[in-house]
Amino acid sequence: MRLVEHDGAVSVVRLPADAPDPAWASGAPLVSVTRTAHELSVVCPTAAVPEQLPGPVQGPFAVFEVEGPLDLALTGVLAGLLRPLADGGVSVFALSTFDTDWVLVPASSTSQARVAFRSAGHDVLPASTAALPEET
Repeated sequence: MRLVEHDGAVSVVRLPADAPDPAWASGAPLVSVTRTAHELSVVCPTAAVPEQLPGPVQGPFAVFEVEGPLDLALTGVLAGLLRPLADGGVSVFALSTFDTDWVLVPASSTSQARVAFRSAGHDVLPASTAALPEET
């Protein structure tokens, strides 16, 4: 598996379930807004997170993207990525999009995550050298 390590840190924010979608959640490399009956979770660049929020903020996290797009019928992709991190004691926040999977690790564990990925046979490329798919 090839992973792209993106520049820039992201944070994870928990807002009340009835909060409006946040206009401040924007920027690269990743923005995700997920609503459930119990919460609104926001993943976005740390620099975009306002100082005052009505919920907890976790981060900064380093961002690793599985080079894709991946076929949705594939099995075990995340398991193969997360097992080496778990074995190495690296906590994760994982999420998936239609095209690929994303693994966030605490910024303080970035080097440890790279070593764990590579030891498991995965390639880790800096975003500046990776051939990411064009947006359509």
